[in-house]
Amino acid sequence: MEPFSAWMQAKGPDADIVLSSRIRLARNLKDMVFPNRLTDDVAEKMLHQVEQAVNDLSRTWQMHFERLDHLSPIDRQVLVEKHLISPAFIEEPVKYRAIAIDERESISIMVNEEDHLRIQILLSGLQLEEAWTVANQLDDALERRLDYAYDSHSGYLTACPTNIGTAMRASVMVHLPALVLTRQASQVFTTLAQIGMVVRGLYGEGSDAIGNIFQISNQVSLGLSEEEFIHNLATVTQQIVGRERHARQYLQHNAGVMLADRVERAWGLLTHAHIMTSEEALRLLSEVKLGQDLGLLPKTKSTFTQLTLFTRPGFLQSQAGHELNAQERDQIRAQFLRERLREEVQSV
Repeated sequence: MEPFSAWMQAKGPDADIVLSSRIRLARNLKDMVFPNRLTDDVAEKMLHQVEQAVNDLSRTWQMHFERLDHLSPIDRQVLVEKHLISPAFIEEPVKYRAIAIDERESISIMVNEEDHLRIQILLSGLQLEEAWTVANQLDDALERRLDYAYDSHSGYLTACPTNIGTAMRASVMVHLPALVLTRQASQVFTTLAQIGMVVRGLYGEGSDAIGNIFQISNQVSLGLSEEEFIHNLATVTQQIVGRERHARQYLQHNAGVMLADRVERAWGLLTHAHIMTSEEALRLLSEVKLGQDLGLLPKTKSTFTQLTLFTRPGFLQSQAGHELNAQERDQIRAQFLRERLREEVQSV
């Protein structure tokens, strides 16, 4: 498993604020019950069909198929931390679940999550249309090998009614520290809810918005085409980016000393602390990134997303090669950040 996924490179339009763009398609196979009702023999048959389809595509798409129960619990957690699979996907039992991932870790397919297939494309920056192009091509290639459950009136049939229709969820992961600091975020999110958008935390549904990171996506997938959903979300995201930039300018002009003090204190803690929780690390890294984006702090070679991955529990244990208790993780996390940030600034 590679340390970083390609989408973590912070490249692409507005990548300083839009950390990633994601297109997710839910698909189910015809004449098979949904995953929560699959019997062992049917689940095995379905897994075999999907594995064959992925293997047929492996030369073109460079994808690798892996059963989840063949991966260690730590490796599964790292996949969640990279946003390649959902937190719910690694909940026991994981038998008859599998994951297909391409070499760049921009494409992932969850097999037997809520639906038989969850096809996901992740790109850096605001690249929803580009992600949809890839998702559509991959979906077509899979559909030529698998018989999807589809109704001419309702669209793609899914386990959850909110996914029926296009069965597409388009989302962006955005970093909005200035909107939070100026207390505009709640107003923005209320407006989004009124126009059919949903705001979630760092790891999607049910997760907290740690480090001023939010996921924004369409609420339903019925009534519009995929292109219309994507256009609407892209337009909304551009407006949010504009508001975040304006809020940053406001802070610089009206609270410059306070802002400089805040981001430099965050830098000081990250480069000197000996114990640090994952939540504190994310909060401080968020403030350091704001300082870097505004030219108040030196840049580092590692991107914000890469640094946040380094602080996550699963990744720390993966690098250590064994399980760590909470206190060990807090010490190793602090040591890593202390050494990494100092080294990267000195070598810039």
